[in-house]
Amino acid sequence: MSFRCGIVGLPNAGKSTLFNALTGAAAAAENYPFCTIEPNVREVPVPDLRLEKLSALVRPERSLPPRVCFVDIAGLVRGAHQGEGLGNRFLAHVRETQAIVHVVRCFVNDAVEHTNDRVDPGADAELIYTELCLADLETLKRATDKLLRRARTGEKQVQQPLQTLKRAMRCLDQTQPLRDLGLDKVERKTLEELQLLTLKPLFYVANVDEAELSGQTRHAALEQRAAREGTTVLAICARAEAELAELAPAERGEFLRGMGLEASGLERLTQTGYRLLGLQTFFTAGPKEVRAWTLPRGTTAQGAAAVIHSDFARGFICAEVISCDDYLACGGEQQARAAGKLRQEGREYLVRDGDVVLFRFNV
Repeated sequence: MSFRCGIVGLPNAGKSTLFNALTGAAAAAENYPFCTIEPNVREVPVPDLRLEKLSALVRPERSLPPRVCFVDIAGLVRGAHQGEGLGNRFLAHVRETQAIVHVVRCFVNDAVEHTNDRVDPGADAELIYTELCLADLETLKRATDKLLRRARTGEKQVQQPLQTLKRAMRCLDQTQPLRDLGLDKVERKTLEELQLLTLKPLFYVANVDEAELSGQTRHAALEQRAAREGTTVLAICARAEAELAELAPAERGEFLRGMGLEASGLERLTQTGYRLLGLQTFFTAGPKEVRAWTLPRGTTAQGAAAVIHSDFARGFICAEVISCDDYLACGGEQQARAAGKLRQEGREYLVRDGDVVLFRFNV
């Protein structure tokens, strides 16, 4: 399981530069609005030091990390929800993602055009937020009209979804995102079918100058906004990330330390995405393959087995579990088993982040 992450923002906020740096792609990133027309889509492996250490210990034939898919769309402008600047077309691609990264310009460069003629992260974030809310309102109104037509024919099962849609519209009318609505399972299923934008987890990337990576000057207002929304701001210098991507792996650590950072933008961004989506990683390890698997927190052992293959879940007997730390500290599976670090767990065991699991099954 991987997750898809949509990148949104105003024109010239640095979205495509960031996309290129994160993915190693060569998407056009020029100094004019709508440089990006068709979406740029690319999958990249999720960095995980634990997988690297497991692979170095086991020495398998191959090592497979989980993957994240980034979708970079053209910059959105005022009126995007009504099609301004091809906004409807662009937003359709974001609807298919699981989380949204909102890139906000926090750097000053007179050579780079700005939609609002000045760098104002708070105003820029509000403009995009308003467009996402208005786009969701349009979607909800169309869905409500369809349900009302069905209700007029006497169809009774439309009443529950109709009430959910009306409640969602009231929420947006009060300028609240749908992710804050407090939905039960039935209501959430109704709204998720519509791929609503403000229902998706969202976090901000403050695209800053390299000198501001350790400070909070121009993006202080964005930090305050994120705190009110219960989300996160990552300060990333897209230009510096682009330079980092061009370096050999051995040189990247020194480059990051020189900027006062412990991890690359890709690592920080994927970690934030995993946290907001409630995702975690477990591992399988053997001579043929060491692999990292992504699944939602709270998944049972049988559910985790199904992620690998339906036969594993159907014929589930037990899961043999070693924590990644114990696996590495003991020097491998057999040594961990001998040290009493291996546990046998049943189908209802809740898999933990970092578990190394061997599934026993019979079909």
